[in-house]
Amino acid sequence: MKRIVFLDYIRIFACFLVILVHASEQYYGVVGDSALAGPQSFLANETDRLWVSLYDGFSRMSVPLFIIVSAFLLAPMAEGQSAWDFYKRRCRRILPPFISFMVLYSLLPLMWGGTSVEMATTDMQRLLLNFPSMAGHFWFMYPLIGLYLFIPVISPWLRTVSAREERFFIALFLLSTCIPYLNRWFGEVWGQCFWNEYHMLWNFSGYIGYLVVAHYVRVHLNWSRNRRFWVGLSAMLVGAVITIYSFYVQAIPGVTHSTPVIELGWAFCTPNCVLLTVGAFLLFGCIEQQKAPAAVNDMSRMSFGIYLVHLFWIGLWVSLFKEQMALHTAIAIPAITAATFLTSYLSVKIISYIPGGRWVVGC
Repeated sequence: MKRIVFLDYIRIFACFLVILVHASEQYYGVVGDSALAGPQSFLANETDRLWVSLYDGFSRMSVPLFIIVSAFLLAPMAEGQSAWDFYKRRCRRILPPFISFMVLYSLLPLMWGGTSVEMATTDMQRLLLNFPSMAGHFWFMYPLIGLYLFIPVISPWLRTVSAREERFFIALFLLSTCIPYLNRWFGEVWGQCFWNEYHMLWNFSGYIGYLVVAHYVRVHLNWSRNRRFWVGLSAMLVGAVITIYSFYVQAIPGVTHSTPVIELGWAFCTPNCVLLTVGAFLLFGCIEQQKAPAAVNDMSRMSFGIYLVHLFWIGLWVSLFKEQMALHTAIAIPAITAATFLTSYLSVKIISYIPGGRWVVGC
């Protein structure tokens, strides 16, 4: 398949933002040197409040960008391709690395005391049920696999749908993204109750909406480069301001907060996050290079492996930049991110040269 240059740039950007999120999480609600945010959050001071809001809030487009890139390339699946062939190709691409790192995250932390024998044993016993306790970032793999499973189902509709019909689907998806806010302000809506979580728009909600948006942009959005740029920039800035402010206004320093409460506006399927993500995607779509530099192609190919491995590295750089050097938060978070990205990339690159290593890191 011919490489689409702007998608390579998005992969690198989104991967960097994932690490930026996890670097920011070292400044609230963490336990241990490589933990992610837990059910409770605590910001030590106004400085941490400001920079966590800025860095982490802006980075909340990372996961939806990965979804859009996958959908842009894969949906609808190729004419004449069977569902089973599609599944086999996707399984070969993601399952060997995913399973390998599930085992690694269960067992390797025993070497430096990052987990206990009891926890490692429990993680190994539960590998068929969920991600290991030391690999919280693997939550993303399950909705991604779910989308892959659904692409053969939705592909016939995507091949024949009109632009108007697809806009109707997207409108319902956008309405569904308001539900987290409606629940906060008005309680249960549209059929929700303690015995039924499947509200009226359930079938139009979640990451499937980003899949349809990606298809619409690729097939039906015939805007000029200039229009894509200005609409994309405006949408991204508005989405970023709302997303950043939604956390900042709630995250009072010195107070223990419920993480789901203060991260409400950071949910990936909220109107502001959709604006932020789609705006950024349109901006990247303005890139007109016919061929990306070799380094960009290489980092893009390694991005899945970087995502898989980066939590093994982030604790080291948190220890150095946050604890030993005590850098200002504004500098420490991007320093942790950049160092983690670079060391993750280099380790994935090295592994890829080992016979069979590409099956482990997915490149």
